[in-house]
Amino acid sequence: MLITVSGPPGSGKSTNAAGLAEALGLEHVSGGDIFRSMAADRGMTPVEFNEHAEDDGDIDRDLDRRLRETATNRDGLVLESRLAGWLAGDHADLRFWFDAPVAVRAERIADREEKSVARAREETLRRESSERKRYLAYYDIDIDDLSIYDAAYNTARWGPERFLDALVATVEAYEPGTDEGKTPIDGVSYDF
Repeated sequence: MLITVSGPPGSGKSTNAAGLAEALGLEHVSGGDIFRSMAADRGMTPVEFNEHAEDDGDIDRDLDRRLRETATNRDGLVLESRLAGWLAGDHADLRFWFDAPVAVRAERIADREEKSVARAREETLRRESSERKRYLAYYDIDIDDLSIYDAAYNTARWGPERFLDALVATVEAYEPGTDEGKTPIDGVSYDF
């Protein structure tokens, strides 16, 4: 089974993808971890690296190529990244989108990264704007188009344990072979 988890920064992607993978006995691969590692290797913060990526298209394409290969060559996986649902295409059994109000996301990021909420909010909005431009320019993907996802959740509505319970229940209710309403995206060619 391949499950993708996507959403903006601070939406709970990493926490919930890791929890879901553990609960289901699946592997977890995080595009954010890979991206942060790439930024650190270059001595940049993720925000600086994001903005640098606007001038160097190879950064996104390298990361996205790695994630697409992971999605197409592995099973028993929860793949988490902003574009995971798009990158996995028809290989994904379930595609989830997580979001929360920007104020909630900024608080989460501020707590995680030990910075002020105001700074986290400003950096998050800069990062989202940068990514939105790049995804549209590189792949003609409108990141705000949620039509490819099987379920979209506002993660601010539940506590972490209750939300994980809801995710596990959703996966357990999934019946393979019942995808009549899915939007086929694998036929679209992206230059990853």
